[in-house]
Amino acid sequence: MNNLKLKKGCFIAAAIALLAVFVAAPAAAEAAPPSMPNDVQMVQPDPSLPKELSVFWGKWEGSGHDSGVQKQIQYFLIVEKITEEKASLYTWHSVHGWFRREATVTKESGKYKLWYMGNFGNNEITLRGEELVFDAQPGWFTINLRRVP
Repeated sequence: MNNLKLKKGCFIAAAIALLAVFVAAPAAAEAAPPSMPNDVQMVQPDPSLPKELSVFWGKWEGSGHDSGVQKQIQYFLIVEKITEEKASLYTWHSVHGWFRREATVTKESGKYKLWYMGNFGNNEITLRGEELVFDAQPGWFTINLRRVP
């Protein structure tokens, strides 16, 4: 009988611990944003740039689960400068920190896309409605990013 109580107690403790992880994960993903790098240089897009492309310019944030590090993460993207050929980016991952990136601009099926080679594969950024979709390949994570001031 005592053995059954011990097993039941262990099960309840494990369930509470698991619940705490799932409740705490979203809170961790909404933590305060990182300090901006000192050398960010925001350059307004040329007025002749197509609107569907100039909308990528600015600061973006989002959160989600990164299967590569097996945890909930925050992600920030700064598109400092954009032309029809390339975009200058700053990316921040809550595990890896800030990185400066140079992305290539492409247009597929009438839609613009930014892509660059990350540490583990191609990363693609596309526009969906008023959000950007950041897709870290090969299947590490996909995060919807919303514009921030």
